[in-house]
Amino acid sequence: MASQESLQEDDVLGKAYDNQLMRRLLAYVKPYRVLVFGALALLCIEGALQVVGPVLTRRVIDVAIPAKNSGLVVTSCIIFLVTLLAQFLCSYGETWLTTTLGQRVMRDLRLRIFAHLQRLPISFFDRNPVGRLITRVTSDVETLNELFTAGVVSGLGDLFTLVALSIGMFLIDWRLALVGYAVIPFVILVSHLFRKHVRETYRDIRVRLARINAFLQERISGMRIVQLFGQE
Repeated sequence: MASQESLQEDDVLGKAYDNQLMRRLLAYVKPYRVLVFGALALLCIEGALQVVGPVLTRRVIDVAIPAKNSGLVVTSCIIFLVTLLAQFLCSYGETWLTTTLGQRVMRDLRLRIFAHLQRLPISFFDRNPVGRLITRVTSDVETLNELFTAGVVSGLGDLFTLVALSIGMFLIDWRLALVGYAVIPFVILVSHLFRKHVRETYRDIRVRLARINAFLQERISGMRIVQLFGQE
């Protein structure tokens, strides 16, 4: 069995963000650039459509209702419903593209990790429990899948939505827009504090999961040998 010291190696973790590591991970996305650009295009369209709702609401409240123009209200409602349908279709397409991207990247990464493990010397497996290696290939790669599906593309899409909403707010009333953005520093501060605690908790979960997998794999695989020697 692997030594207890090898189990402690998972406690040594790198910094929260590594530019070099991120570039290596993004290299797996390059073969699927079409999926990325397609998802980004749908996200941008969806972000632009989200601005339509507030504009129509303002139009109905400020123009249609005071003028008692029922035709304008009906037209605005129809446009709003069409916009909601278009948003749903864009969201569905973006989800399908990002999920496909994540699954393909995860497949390529797991195949490369498995091929790398087959080329390692026997001494490596003496130092590292098999359960921890299984955790690396399964749960850790699944976490990267979440990064590609809900991180990179969605982050860029949210950035576009923020920019579009900011432009719309400043065009409507720049003073009210400044009041709305006064809460941003507090949001950033809370997000930073929350991220720190979540990162530490996730790292602790990852270490414990690796230890559990290592413990179960070694005990279960050695159970047959123990039974043979004990004649059970």
